[in-house]
Order: sequence, then C-alpha cells, then structure tokens
Amino acid sequence: MPKYRGKRIYSVIIPVFLLLGLVFLAACSDNTPPAKATGTITEFRLPTAGSSPDGIVAGPDGNVWFTEKIGDKIGRITPQGTITEFSVPTPNSIPSGITVGSDGNVWFTELEGKIGRITSDGTITEFSLPNPNVLPGGITKGPDGNIWFAELGGNIGRITPNGTITEFPLMATPTLAEGLAAGPDGALWFTDRATGNIGRAMPGGTATEFPLSAPTTFPLGITAGSDGNLWFAQNSSNQIGRITPQGKVTQYSLPTQKCGVMGMAAGTGGVWFTEFDANKIGNITTSGTITEFSVSGSPKGITAGPGGTIWFTEFAGNQIGRLTPGK
Repeated sequence: MPKYRGKRIYSVIIPVFLLLGLVFLAACSDNTPPAKATGTITEFRLPTAGSSPDGIVAGPDGNVWFTEKIGDKIGRITPQGTITEFSVPTPNSIPSGITVGSDGNVWFTELEGKIGRITSDGTITEFSLPNPNVLPGGITKGPDGNIWFAELGGNIGRITPNGTITEFPLMATPTLAEGLAAGPDGALWFTDRATGNIGRAMPGGTATEFPLSAPTTFPLGITAGSDGNLWFAQNSSNQIGRITPQGKVTQYSLPTQKCGVMGMAAGTGGVWFTEFDANKIGNITTSGTITEFSVSGSPKGITAGPGGTIWFTEFAGNQIGRLTPGK
C-alpha cells in the first residue's frame, strides 16, 4: 500500500478534486482554438518506483531539480537525462513545492510542516515551522531576497536564507493558499482554492484578494508572465486565467474538456501549463493562442529549462519529461 494513503492531505483534497472536476465555467472566457503542436517529448523514468514527482525548477547549476512527494526525495536531472536522488532526512516528509533562492540553493516545502534547503552537492537542511499542521505547498523566491511559501492552513510564510521564519495570516476565511509567484509589482501573488480568489500579498504581510467569476474555479498554479501580468490555472473550470497587477481578470477556456490544469510556468513562447487529467502539456501565448502536446502519465509541475526546453513532472507515470519546442 502506498504510504501516502490515509494521510489527511489526500483524504480531504482528492474528493474535492473529483467533485469540482465536474464543474465547468464558461462565463467571462475567451474560447481560443488550439494551434498545431510542434515539438519533441522525451521522458525519463525515475530510479525510485512510485515516488510521485511533484514540483520542479531549473537550478542555478544548469540542472533541473524536483520533489518526489511519496518517495521523500529531492531529485536532480541533467539536461541529458541523468538522474540523482537525495533522501530528505525526515521520514514521510512529503516534499512538494520547489524553487531557487537568492543564496544559490534550492528550497522546497514539506507538507508535514518543514521548509527544506538543498545545496548543489545534495546537502539538505530542514527548518521546522512553528505550527506543523499548516501544510506548506507553493514556494517562490521573493522580491526581498527571502523565500516565501503558501500554507494550505491559511498563511503566507517567509523564511530568510539563514532560516528565520515569519508567518502572516490571510484575511479570507477559509483560506487554502496553494500556488505562489513573485509578481512584477514587488508583491507575492497566490491562488486561494477555498474562496476561488487570486491573492496579492506585500512583503510586509498585507494581503488583498480578487474574486474570480465563480468561487468554484479551484485556482492552483500561478506564474508571472513576460507581459507583466500573472497567469494561473483554473482546475475545475478548465481555464487559464490572466490577472493584471491592478486586478483585472481575463479567462481562456481550454480546448480539452476536464483536463485538470495544474502547474504553470513562464517560458519560451508564453506560459506553459500541465493538464493532469488529460495527459497533456499546454502553451498559451500572451495573446491567448493555445497549443497542446500529449505526454504519458499525469503531468503536474512544470518549469522552463536550459536552451528553451520545458521540463515537467509526471506524477502517476513516475517520470520527468522534457519538451523541446519546434521551430
């Protein structure tokens, strides 16, 4: 039996996914037909079976780093596909989100209540949160040189490079802060899947939330685009959303129905995203043109990599994928 089965994070969230996956929202959207997909997909199987790779980020060392949610490991893959795994010291830590810090190290969240740091040679240090039950997930480098993380328990947290932690409660109740990204306006932007809002938090902790057209859109991943706006996944409404720093929202419906859009990352040609349920990688240009690519096993996290490549995790397929876009 996989060791995650029965943990509270899965027993609560998976039924919600199944319920909200039945909801389709078409209001305030732009129905853009898909463009012809050109590109090469290469997939690399992980050494540890059933490890469920989740978050992924391009590292400062020229490699790509990722979390193994069930394997309790941090993985590193070279541009050529060589994989090395590093075990997280705390058993059953459930590593999730991952980012690169201003200190040149890779930082990650552990759903069991810690923030981790790993050096390029694989040395891991863990920092315990004051409350171990807040479920930290999304994580990003902030505009102030610190690392920021979102908590499903309702906070936005900050950790300095030397490990000092501060948490800021959010205004909305209930709150499930999920995705997190640094915006071009010096703020931290997050998705709140409990309220269906997009949130904006200043480094001092003051937060504002912008409601979407319906509270059941289930926003997840979020990223800053090259156009100066924030782009986010709307899991249950099957849409990609765009929000300006002033809070104006535009929504684009995806061509594949019930695709389970999740991860978001800016890269060559616009914004890239994963379609967990449809086994696809998508791209949307800043003008709203959508392209989709078929892959194998439930893609989840996504990041831009070296040489214009796009890398992603395959949660169910236990693989790391690389997409090399066509010319």
